Amino acid sequence: MQYVSTRGQAPPVSFLDAVLAGMAPDGGLYVPEAWPRTLDNEEFRALCTTDHFSEVARRVLHAFAGEALTEAEAAEIAQRAYLRRPSGAAPWPSAVTPLRQIGDGAWLLELFHGPSLSFKDVAMQLIAPLYEHALARRNERLSVVCATSGDTGGAAVEALKHTDRVDLFVLTPKGRVSEVQRRFMTASGAANVYALDIEGDFDACQAIVKSLFADADFSSRARLSGVNSINWARIVAQSVYFHIAANTLAAHAKPNFVVPTGNFGDAFSGWVAKQCGAPIGKIVLATNANDILTRTLNSGRYARATHSQETLSPAMDIQVASNFERILFEAVGRDGAAVRQLYASFAQGGGFDIPPAAFARLQAEFGAASIDDAATLDEMRNAAAEWGGFLACPHTAVGLRAARQIDSKPSVVLATAHPAKFPETVERASGQHPPLPQHCADLFARTEKFDTLPAEAEAVKRTIRERSRAWS
Repeated sequence: MQYVSTRGQAPPVSFLDAVLAGMAPDGGLYVPEAWPRTLDNEEFRALCTTDHFSEVARRVLHAFAGEALTEAEAAEIAQRAYLRRPSGAAPWPSAVTPLRQIGDGAWLLELFHGPSLSFKDVAMQLIAPLYEHALARRNERLSVVCATSGDTGGAAVEALKHTDRVDLFVLTPKGRVSEVQRRFMTASGAANVYALDIEGDFDACQAIVKSLFADADFSSRARLSGVNSINWARIVAQSVYFHIAANTLAAHAKPNFVVPTGNFGDAFSGWVAKQCGAPIGKIVLATNANDILTRTLNSGRYARATHSQETLSPAMDIQVASNFERILFEAVGRDGAAVRQLYASFAQGGGFDIPPAAFARLQAEFGAASIDDAATLDEMRNAAAEWGGFLACPHTAVGLRAARQIDSKPSVVLATAHPAKFPETVERASGQHPPLPQHCADLFARTEKFDTLPAEAEAVKRTIRERSRAWS
């Protein structure tokens, strides 16, 4: 299985090279040359209806890795991620991502049972043993960089802390994440984790990370890799729960999935599962006031706003949805030159018009709705009242309200974070204070360690040069 760049000017690479690199050298994102067909069969669909999450993950991982991993290696990586938890680590529930019925033709897919209480744990816990396998095979080290609007950073820290061959640098927008999110990044106690509090918003953090990769000499000397949603391994891992949920509910016809989103990674993962045979209807993008994706699906123009707005759902406070490039590549018929030209227009003028045929393809696959803070709070109150005191995080509430507005059943709303990550907002809406789970109940007693840096690429480069064990 080979991987190509969405911008068409980088040579094809193997699965492991795509995962370790993160971004392609031409600035594009990696996608497979062709979609694997080994998951489109009755035997795999039947497996998805069992509780064997790690076995489904093994099958999906091997399908996308091809000859880069043997079946035994893929099984070992999946079992380390979801079955054989490290000593002292919180175990996953037996289903890992359990489905909860919340009404007639309506389900909630609970993705927040991992160590950092976010859906991003599902992918990060797989990436960690995958990195260890690849780096040990090559006798290499990596500097992993991660821009986060809140949850990605904590999930990366929980997965990669104390990893011998990785130094992790997490860039987070100063004052724009919840205190619980922040402490998952700053209080790990791990010598290989560096939390960088950036004096800017998430888009500034993301722009810095992209500029680090664009500097070919720096990227090479630092052995740079990224675990943001641009990393193909995250897309693969997240597609697993779409396969499982869709096949579990297939008797109810193809379910639609409502995905709270900012960077389009989880929504794209659902589309990938659909390409590989999962019985999925439409994928609905649920955005907050930072609604570049909703505006795009409604207008056909992809354009950033002047700045991102602070909302009650901070992990979605994003104006540049990185993974949109991948679906655009598919929508324009995998024409890398067309993608390159459109993103050049975006870099110069802040937007571009999607070609009509491509826009029609996107509208056939996706729906979208934008939910403001008032509606988010109202939906959190509704959830607590209607479902026996159920506490929804604000991001999940955005998805719930979008599902209510669009009323497209059967539907599955992705519950993306534990309510305890946003205690003030949850208490404001429901009157209840959500406690932290036992495995992280001492989070606020842990010692913090972080650096505050200006929103400048050079400041981050200097920190990486000084601290990375991979630097040469």
